[in-house]
Amino acid sequence: MKSRKSPPKDKEAVESINLSIRIQPRASKNEITRMENGRLKIRLTAPPVDGAANEALIRLLAETLSVTKSHVEIVSGHTSRDKIVRISGVGKADAERLLNLKEKWSKIKYKEN
Repeated sequence: MKSRKSPPKDKEAVESINLSIRIQPRASKNEITRMENGRLKIRLTAPPVDGAANEALIRLLAETLSVTKSHVEIVSGHTSRDKIVRISGVGKADAERLLNLKEKWSKIKYKEN
């Protein structure tokens, strides 16, 4: 007999967003900025070797958005500088507040799930 998954009990557990990100590995410091086209640009000190930059990206986003690392998932672009990252447990309002991107949030390429 197959077990059935019960639905999440709180709304926050089902909220998620997808962010379109361009990373710059081997930067002088870790920081999140915005590019002219509205995408996020994240500078990382980690090199793009053996997944170190991906791990640094996940850690930075998790710390910035106050979620666990398991809530941050690279959906596409594992070996590319251009990535789509899904963040679970965070809605649009929380993400814009935590990323301090309120003024141009509508231009950031994201998809709310």
